[in-house]
Amino acid sequence: MKKNTVKVICLIPARGNSKGIKEKNTRSFGNKPLIAHTIKSALKSNLFEHVIVSTDSQKIASIAKKWGADVPFIRPKKLATDKAAFDDVLIHAVKKLIKMNYKFDIILTRDCTAPFIDEKDMIGSLNLFLQSKCDAVFSVSKCHPNPYFGMFEQNSKKYLVPSKKFYKPIKRRQDAPLVYELNGLYINSKAILLKTGKMFTKKILPYEIDKEHGYLIDHDIQFTIAEMMYNLRKQSKINF
Repeated sequence: MKKNTVKVICLIPARGNSKGIKEKNTRSFGNKPLIAHTIKSALKSNLFEHVIVSTDSQKIASIAKKWGADVPFIRPKKLATDKAAFDDVLIHAVKKLIKMNYKFDIILTRDCTAPFIDEKDMIGSLNLFLQSKCDAVFSVSKCHPNPYFGMFEQNSKKYLVPSKKFYKPIKRRQDAPLVYELNGLYINSKAILLKTGKMFTKKILPYEIDKEHGYLIDHDIQFTIAEMMYNLRKQSKINF
């Protein structure tokens, strides 16, 4: 990525009232708060003008500042509920930062529940964004199970039917159309965000990262697995 051509900031949304895992953003992970891993990797990359945390929680704000992030505002409570749309959280942050005279062209949003995303992932996705005529770039991994094979839902009679149908029967998983799952890194243009009010627009490109890098922690079992992954990597028993 070429420096001094565009200004990029990293935004890390982290609400205090998480549901899947209570206070997951500040829960200890690898001897530091979970959110600290995302802040640390963003700062270490030297890609960003600022690394900013958007939160409604004074506790999270204090921890974020301790680990080197900016917390220039506290997010309104109405944007920190289960019903709050992520578009609104993102647009709120962009408008607040503009009013506070932060200078940026691109906003890279990181989910702090994906602690293994690294500098290589951020550089690669930013380069794709800068080199392409697109509205946004989102990090992805290949989806497994695939909604065309091995995933079902109930019909009106409560019987299981395939979640998605293809124009021909799919008998092997390998023959299913490629489907991606999003995994915690989103790049948007400030100008397009302000114009559309949406992060999900028509011209979004995928940037594929290792499934291990995009491992998302939403439930206790995933937290436990992630801790095992972290410890094994620290002991150099796995490399990803």
